[in-house]
Amino acid sequence: MKKSNFMYEVQCTMYHLFALCATLLLFTSCYQPDVLMHTVIEWDGDCTREVSYSNVMTKEQHDSLLGEHLNGWSQPLPECLNIDAFCKSQTVIGEGDTVTTTFEQAFKSVKEMCAQTPLQLNGTRLRSNAQLKKRFRWFYTEYNYTETFYCVGDTFKLADTLYADKDIISYWFTGEPNLVKGLSGAEASQKLGEIELLITRWLNDNLFKVGFDYIVANYDSIPNPPVSRERFIELHDTLAHFLLADAEDFLDINPDEKFHEFFHSDAYSMFFDGKTILGEGLNKELEKQLNIFWFNVPYTLTMPGKVISTGNGTLQPDGTIFYPLTGERLIPQDYTIAATSRVSHIWAYIVTLLVILLAIGMNIRISRVRRHKS
Repeated sequence: MKKSNFMYEVQCTMYHLFALCATLLLFTSCYQPDVLMHTVIEWDGDCTREVSYSNVMTKEQHDSLLGEHLNGWSQPLPECLNIDAFCKSQTVIGEGDTVTTTFEQAFKSVKEMCAQTPLQLNGTRLRSNAQLKKRFRWFYTEYNYTETFYCVGDTFKLADTLYADKDIISYWFTGEPNLVKGLSGAEASQKLGEIELLITRWLNDNLFKVGFDYIVANYDSIPNPPVSRERFIELHDTLAHFLLADAEDFLDINPDEKFHEFFHSDAYSMFFDGKTILGEGLNKELEKQLNIFWFNVPYTLTMPGKVISTGNGTLQPDGTIFYPLTGERLIPQDYTIAATSRVSHIWAYIVTLLVILLAIGMNIRISRVRRHKS
């Protein structure tokens, strides 16, 4: 899955947290197939939503899993996709053993479509609300479509606004408002660097809190802990500074070793071993926040007629509108997709032309009658 420059920085921040409570292998081993979502709005208000994803599968794999008639689905299934939202699917094998499955579902209204949202995050459906407004004009009908995906920022225990102004947070994750407009390259670089430090600190503190709180919640499971639960809680700030502040390369930090160095005990090792129950549980808690940054479903929209406004989207050569639907954009606020199009009424032009011709004919006839009488 392609990642923006910010996603690269997020990965680095993730490694910071692994210094406390996870291993790099957990996330480098997680593979997510590319997922694309396409929505088609019809002139009568009906709509269709389809989602497709691809995997590279060997011939033995797709023969075993799909069968001769391709009755199965490309494997593995994306974690961000809820297939219960669809009643129709098709699987095809392309070049290079690329197996693509497309799910499709037709709806009578956009509200019905949103009630069957196929996207999910951490096992919970991504909530959205859509509206389609039609305005009739003599020569055309105008269609205004909006779909709002609700914010998921409450997944983080520490609010981003505790670290930076709301506009700064919004700009970093969504690009709006444009805080570097009018700045030189050097000035923009300096400002982005300052913002990056704030965002990194916010994310790092959140992930630290997840790990720290998890250990506190499971403290009774630690055999012979070097300090009491109460003392461990008191050491929160000191431990965070010890683990993170002096590290030059966070990729080299070993959490097990750092905890041993700090507490002079191996009692906490079970939390950093993904093969243990507690280690697996901690990894899952971390995934709930980190999955937001991995969520990336390019969204395309087809409107009836000619597109005249794309909102924050981009009109493609094939007439579809592209919107970058990512988890990052859902962190600071709701994310709204909006588009406007017009369907011309050919009959209106024909009727208007006939009326004009009729009026011209009547005027000519009246003029002739008047000249004849005179």
